[in-house]
Amino acid sequence: MKNTLKPGMTHRFSYKVPENKTVPHTYPEAPEIAVMPKVFATGNMIILMEWVCAQLLAPHLDPGEGSLGVHVDVSHLAATLPGQTVTVDVECVAVAGQRITFGVKAHDGVDLIGEGRHERFVVAWDKFNARLAAKAAKVAGNMANKTAEVA
Repeated sequence: MKNTLKPGMTHRFSYKVPENKTVPHTYPEAPEIAVMPKVFATGNMIILMEWVCAQLLAPHLDPGEGSLGVHVDVSHLAATLPGQTVTVDVECVAVAGQRITFGVKAHDGVDLIGEGRHERFVVAWDKFNARLAAKAAKVAGNMANKTAEVA
């Protein structure tokens, strides 16, 4: 990671909420979820906040690097209807090696809908993908062993 990312840097991004980002669309196979109101889902609000943090971070990464969300502490404060535009403001509040901490806020033009803190960790994609491939091999091996035990 370049040494250009500094606490105090900010970024803003706006996103018009489509119906497929509402609560019933998160787990339509779950009857308890499918009957909930069509409002912007908490998980989707958090992913939007992560996206905006990643946008702020991106110009400060070296080739082959990316970032992963490792901690979220966010309150969802108000409901947002499909068609409303959510504006997310993020601020880099700390850089500790590869761990970056952001303050995050989201507003839908009427209400502050969410705020809190988010941490991302900078990774080299080749190393991360190698660890993921090793895990996938272990999972495949475990599944093969369970299949053999059943047979």
